[in-house]
Amino acid sequence: MSIRLGVPKEIEHGERRVALVPAIVERFAKLGVEVLVQNGAGAESHFPDSAYSAATLVADAESLYQQADIIVKIQPPTEAEIAMLKDGAVVVGMMTPHRYPERVKQLCERKLLSFAMELVPRISRAQSMDVLSSQAAVAGYKAALMAADSLDGFFPMLTTAAGTIRPAKVLVIGAGVAGLQAIATAKRLGAMVEGYDVRSATREQVESLGARFVDTGVSAEGAGGYARELTEEEQQQQQAVLEKHIIAADAVITTAAIPGRTSPRIISTAVVDQMKPGAVIIDLAAEGGGNCEVTRAGERVMHNDVMVYGPLNVPSELPIHASEMFAKNLLNFLTPMITDGEFAPDWEDEVIAGSTLTRDGEIKHAPTRAQIEGATS
Repeated sequence: MSIRLGVPKEIEHGERRVALVPAIVERFAKLGVEVLVQNGAGAESHFPDSAYSAATLVADAESLYQQADIIVKIQPPTEAEIAMLKDGAVVVGMMTPHRYPERVKQLCERKLLSFAMELVPRISRAQSMDVLSSQAAVAGYKAALMAADSLDGFFPMLTTAAGTIRPAKVLVIGAGVAGLQAIATAKRLGAMVEGYDVRSATREQVESLGARFVDTGVSAEGAGGYARELTEEEQQQQQAVLEKHIIAADAVITTAAIPGRTSPRIISTAVVDQMKPGAVIIDLAAEGGGNCEVTRAGERVMHNDVMVYGPLNVPSELPIHASEMFAKNLLNFLTPMITDGEFAPDWEDEVIAGSTLTRDGEIKHAPTRAQIEGATS
């Protein structure tokens, strides 16, 4: 009997994505996997039930969870959802264990196997499985549109009978996937764009998109593609140079975030006070506390005639393509573990082992284990 893969409807408030889109369901079917989809699971992403012709539709979540061998999700399963999983089930998705330790404990108590997609090692072989990158690309693109929409002026230079309008100055802080996509989008919209990252290796990427790289003289290359924490002296040097560019900008997009950790504070209230009237800050790091002191997660704040917006779950605002990209990541992640319709992971594989959160009643992810078991010891 082939394994059953379940796709529940996301219940997190405001979540519009779905873990598998119809085209990817068909791909799983060709692998010999039976896919179960809860009624309405893809509705918010504009994938009606009728589009899931290669799947078996299931009326409610409880029935789905009791039948599926593997559950794939966007948001972490709630404690109620974990309780519904059948014995021996596998759950795959964004687990954010640092935020939900009780859920991790519950998974261990039930000896359930769970994979956290955000823990997929950031190596070349796993790029096609990297949900952090795929969803960050969506967020970066949308952030540039948010900045353009929120700014009470044009992004591009316009020459009209009434005179010439100078292009807006846009500064993007953080040149990871989200930042580079924001730079590219702002540039396509006609703005004068600057990009900054503490990792000096990103200069070439920023400049390849037609933006100017802001050189503060501070470099902070870190492991895993992330920046290391700066020393106090480095932060002061960085801040002194960045402040001038922030104050001169019409729109600032910040993207400096490290999963599981507090976002670095880059823009102080004092700097916001000196920004142009009508300027805009889009803070993509709001979920981690924000890169700007003024940021309030999920809110638009007017501070000294500067609009500061810290949007949450930005990829969900473009659910069609965000879902398609997430689904392809899941397909690429799970395919090596499926042989003739059976689930057979190779625990020696560094991608599979590295992304395992819980297995056989143990927390396999060392930082999560230290956080939870250290707190209870």
